Amino acid sequence: MDIRPYASTDLNQLIDLTIATFGPFYEDAFRPLVGDLIFTRQHGDWRGDYRKQLPGLHDPEQHKYVAVAEQGGVLAGYVAWHVDLSREHGTIELLAVGSEQRRSNLATSLCEHAFAALRAEGARYVEISTGGDAFHAPARAFYESLGCIKLPVAVYFREL
Repeated sequence: MDIRPYASTDLNQLIDLTIATFGPFYEDAFRPLVGDLIFTRQHGDWRGDYRKQLPGLHDPEQHKYVAVAEQGGVLAGYVAWHVDLSREHGTIELLAVGSEQRRSNLATSLCEHAFAALRAEGARYVEISTGGDAFHAPARAFYESLGCIKLPVAVYFREL
């Protein structure tokens, strides 16, 4: 497995991997949890949202980076992060690993790669967010295994 900097030619594979990774959350977890009204308003075009978001994740002039892991020319995973130098703060924006690569330590390698890059750029701490629902339970366990501290945050929705 090779971890390397993002190249613009990776974009389509990045989008496909992101949609495949997070589709089950949006369609099978979030939609049934909040109902169609809130789902539609919050994430009704989640695929389109990713198509708009992902091209802007890598912009080194803005201290935004993406590293991809590939095997045999196929994107197996990626991590996106940015740095706020004034606060010495890094944020992992997105982490996605293809289903066939999960539990292979690829996510750990990607995060360690991002952590090293964050340290090199002057960050002294990192923030990683994920959901509190059952779908995201493996992500929470993974981040805690990296030594991250979970904050007790609650977000509520209600139809009016």
